[in-house]
Amino acid sequence: MFGSKKLKTIKNQSNIIFKTPFLKNMTTAERYEFLQLCHRRRYKKGEYIYYMGDPGTGMYVLEEGKVLLSLEKDEKEAYENIPSYEINKTDCFGALSVIYEMRRRTSARCLTDVKVLGFFRPDYETLRNRHPLIAIKFLENVASTSLKLLEKTTDKLIKATNTSEAFSIQVETSIVDNNP
Repeated sequence: MFGSKKLKTIKNQSNIIFKTPFLKNMTTAERYEFLQLCHRRRYKKGEYIYYMGDPGTGMYVLEEGKVLLSLEKDEKEAYENIPSYEINKTDCFGALSVIYEMRRRTSARCLTDVKVLGFFRPDYETLRNRHPLIAIKFLENVASTSLKLLEKTTDKLIKATNTSEAFSIQVETSIVDNNP
């Protein structure tokens, strides 16, 4: 039915999907259904997967290669002394944009030739229509992971400023963002 190369590709993609934190609470069958909706994309070294400020349309799981997330619109406009982060095999980036419309806060540039599995908002909608329970698990995992990251960010904000300033920023942001 499948050639050995195709079977190896599916096995490799499955192993990557199994390591993705947003799918950690899913069964093998549920992860398989998720994988069926993923899109394989290839990029060359130096290409951008997306630019800072672009509309977020989905998430990516790195299958092969290395990607740099940074605060740059292109190589010529790189911000000096701004941290950048290297994404390696099985890392996932952009997950919030699957369920929430937001602009990209970084650019994603390929440091090597890259293969990614993409999962986009329309794929989530298909998953939600076909397998609502799997979609709920995915949503719960994204929310849980995001809240853990928010907690870590708050802790770092407290260390960088102080507890009072961090609390003030959180409350101000919460009140301003929740009032029309």
